[in-house]
Amino acid sequence: MARKNMRRLKKLGVLVALPLALATTGCGSDAGSAQSSVAELVTTWGTTGAREGQFQYIEDLAVAPNGSIYATDAANSNVQVFDKDGKFLTKFVTKGDGTDNDQMLKPEGIAVDKDGNVYVADYTTGYIKKFTKDHKWVKTFGGYGSGPGQNSEAEFMGIGPNNLLYMAEAGNGEVDVFDLDGKFQFSFGGKGNGPGQMNRPGTARINSRGQVVVADLANNRVNIYDLQGKFLKSFGSEGSGPGQMKLPAGIAIDEKDNIFVSEIGNDRIQMFDKDGKSLAAWGSKGSKPGQFGNPHGLLYHQGHLYVADSANDRVQKFKINQPKS
Repeated sequence: MARKNMRRLKKLGVLVALPLALATTGCGSDAGSAQSSVAELVTTWGTTGAREGQFQYIEDLAVAPNGSIYATDAANSNVQVFDKDGKFLTKFVTKGDGTDNDQMLKPEGIAVDKDGNVYVADYTTGYIKKFTKDHKWVKTFGGYGSGPGQNSEAEFMGIGPNNLLYMAEAGNGEVDVFDLDGKFQFSFGGKGNGPGQMNRPGTARINSRGQVVVADLANNRVNIYDLQGKFLKSFGSEGSGPGQMKLPAGIAIDEKDNIFVSEIGNDRIQMFDKDGKSLAAWGSKGSKPGQFGNPHGLLYHQGHLYVADSANDRVQKFKINQPKS
């Protein structure tokens, strides 16, 4: 997603451990205040810059089978790897037009398969690059355009139980589907605001029921499809109240199929149950612990939610306590 022109506030230091209760439950009008412990801030890492462990516009997150956390950085044109607590491990991908194997202009979406292979989507060129678990280039597929298998503004993606890669494509208003060898399978959605249509989709993730959950960013809603792309339902409307959204960008899904949504327009995270009922929300605009600036990619792993806090050039890690029913 395009970088917003904004003046950033001074950043926090690396690996600041700050247990803090932030989320409010239920559907009251104060659904961004610090009232309960659904989400507790555990740690944050990252500062502004181009060195190891720094970011210039963090976009998306993924986890490897060994528990390593991957983070794409659109402006630094790289992928960084951390342990679960934010210790820098390594990085790969260099800046370039994508014609060389390890080059990308604006890496955004990232996914990791069960064997540890890494897939990275380039927003600018439309290329998707596959790397081994040791970050060695394997192949490049896709490319910029609107034809079958081509991409315009490639965004965040997920891998289904059918071993297919589902990638949100903002420019063409659809989700493109590839096998893990890069062969195009089909696409679904299409530009618009009608049922099943999309307007600048930001993320496609897959739940345990084999459903594709899409952040339909400019329509201010979440759409749900089956693995073949058949539209099932949507939830959300524009606003700042419980169940409402402003520019939903990132999606993460927990073991109960609860859905976490990052909202650029509200600078918050909202948690929904599998049917789209709002359970909790937290965050506000700012750079303090638990606040957000333009939050994008989300990752849920082992009871924790990792947030790509893009305008603050950091990752925030929260412990998630399931809300009382």
